[in-house]
Amino acid sequence: MAKDIEQWNPEDPAEWEARDKAIATRNLWISIPSLLCGFAVWLYWGIVTVQMLNLGFNIAKGELFTLMAIAGLTGATLRIPSTFFIRIAGGRNTIFFTTALLIIPAVGTGFALQDINTPLWQFQILAFLSGLGGGNFASSMSNISFFYPKKVQGYSLGMNAGLGNFGVTTMQILVPLFMTFGLFGGKSMILKNTSGTLIGKIPAGTETYIQNAGFLWLLFLVPLAFAGWFGMNNITAKHVSPGLGNPIGIFGKISFMLILGFVAAAAGLWLLLPNTAAGLPTSGWGVSKWIVLPIVIILTVYLLKLIPGEIGSNLKHQYKIFNNKHTWAMTVIYTMTFGSFIGFAAAFGLAIKVIFGYQHLIINGVMTHNTINPAGPSALMFAWTGPFIGALIRPIGGMIADKLGGARVTQYISIVMVACALGVAYYMQLAYASATPQQYFVPFLILFLILFAATGIGNGSTFRTIAMVFDKEQAGPVLGWTSAVAAYGAFIIPKVLGEQIKAGTPQYALYGFAIFYVVCIVINWWFYLRPGAYVKNP
Repeated sequence: MAKDIEQWNPEDPAEWEARDKAIATRNLWISIPSLLCGFAVWLYWGIVTVQMLNLGFNIAKGELFTLMAIAGLTGATLRIPSTFFIRIAGGRNTIFFTTALLIIPAVGTGFALQDINTPLWQFQILAFLSGLGGGNFASSMSNISFFYPKKVQGYSLGMNAGLGNFGVTTMQILVPLFMTFGLFGGKSMILKNTSGTLIGKIPAGTETYIQNAGFLWLLFLVPLAFAGWFGMNNITAKHVSPGLGNPIGIFGKISFMLILGFVAAAAGLWLLLPNTAAGLPTSGWGVSKWIVLPIVIILTVYLLKLIPGEIGSNLKHQYKIFNNKHTWAMTVIYTMTFGSFIGFAAAFGLAIKVIFGYQHLIINGVMTHNTINPAGPSALMFAWTGPFIGALIRPIGGMIADKLGGARVTQYISIVMVACALGVAYYMQLAYASATPQQYFVPFLILFLILFAATGIGNGSTFRTIAMVFDKEQAGPVLGWTSAVAAYGAFIIPKVLGEQIKAGTPQYALYGFAIFYVVCIVINWWFYLRPGAYVKNP
């Protein structure tokens, strides 16, 4: 087991080259695959739901969108307590325990998918638990921020986030592939509709093992948990994780804080899902998502604040970030970049399936969207492409920002995002009113891929800005907090897109996102680029 580190100052060039760089590199390269699996378990519902449609699970398309929305809401909410784990629990303890917890939803999903008659509410509970993977990003990023000097924060955080986000792409490639053979045993199911993998289409009538979507992650999670425990370090210096105690007690603290996050997320879902819960207890009030999200965030922060003793005083110390105006500016800007990336990644596959996989026909004077389009593209062949580009380019965005300044790079990509969102909206509108929507797929895909690339570059540049604006003690919690709020994109984007698809106007979702990007352009200019900016192009 790696030793705790009592003295840590990566800003000292001699100490960095002699010792700290090797330690930081080892921790980074264990952190990355652990985070990758967190993203995979959190977001595999975007692929699983496509295959559930192909297999004929008795669940409506609109209800399947709720699974990704539930996972998105829970994962984002759990990032709030996870923001503060490193100071309370230490990096090694946190990464080991939170990685091991992912085994629970992965195994549960595998068993639930073995039966085509499994009710929706069971999948909703598993989607709720898979939010654990979403929460891990905040603690992972906070932890890595302490290991590296400011001069390479854009690169190091971009690597952790970018390659960690490859969990989305890895999942979108491995899940369809592992469904094609019975690696873990169990009964196969027969495809009712054409499916696909990275290498081509799979015709209807083919055997598939959808349960492998959950079970396959055990191949990675078990060894990664051991690697985290024996290979990573807790930094027990005063400014990072002072006074750590027994690991068992620490795991109890993490569990209690996660439970509070689950309670807040459950309260939000109780208010939000009265018409689509399919058996889950709900309020019946149908509260707007725009009201529910602030309630969930405030409730989570409030519940954490009520914790007495050492944890409470520790959190009170870290809550000082909320008195800094830059925390709120960067929360909005980071939501534009990472929130867009994670939300589009969650919804991309199912959107391709629903918009291009069906013919949109006027029957008896009414537009219908239920006729299978035999010429439509396979969602599973293309769903991985956008997240792949967005994740791959993120470290590059960080390195560019290290040279040109974070705010300047963010401003450029924001303009690109506005243009691409409007272009995607245009082709969505044409496709969803056409009997041959596939004719609009290529420009739709190209514009969406550029949009994904822009989110990745912008995400890397915002890491640089946060590292430069905040001191070392606050930068970690701010990274966690901003990532928590931005992660609600994994809830909002599938939810909004699903609602607008149901209404027959998917383009309105993209118009709304474009307006938000314009607001972010103004905020970024005001805080960091205008003459007399608070911090000039950090």
